[in-house]
Amino acid sequence: MKEVNVNGTLVWYYYICKRQAWLMARNINPNQDNPLLDLGRFIQEHTYERDKRKEVVVGNIIIDVIKKGKKEIVVGEVKKSSKFKESAKMQLAFYLWEFKKIGIDSTGVLMFPKEKERVEVVLDDELEKKVEKTAKEILRIIYKEKPQPAEKIGYCKNCAYSEFCWA
Repeated sequence: MKEVNVNGTLVWYYYICKRQAWLMARNINPNQDNPLLDLGRFIQEHTYERDKRKEVVVGNIIIDVIKKGKKEIVVGEVKKSSKFKESAKMQLAFYLWEFKKIGIDSTGVLMFPKEKERVEVVLDDELEKKVEKTAKEILRIIYKEKPQPAEKIGYCKNCAYSEFCWA
């Protein structure tokens, strides 16, 4: 397997399903006809349209929304639902960690437009340690020869990867 860099998508999947992270790391894409993927793309494209800087690529990460704050850059992550708030928070924390490593001060905000909710995320020492540990664990998982065995979780019924586990 070629070298894989941890990115926000892998962090997101890691906190939902480690098997998904393994599949995604190998460019095994989920079922693109899944209606939830379509809904996510629609929300991504049609919310926060006044934030002109959408989908900014920085190294191996893609930022949904980026703005200049009072003293730092504000990084925004848009999600269709707060159902997976922890995975969204860790994905955003990963982005903040990447910015910190290159010397850019930043804070984050999770945006759930359907629920009209915003959650601020600040990379403090505790969260930074958790991100570092997560990145190492993701690399450990994705460099395994085979994915973790399929395990039924609440997310499975709507998962675009379901055919890889339950076909």
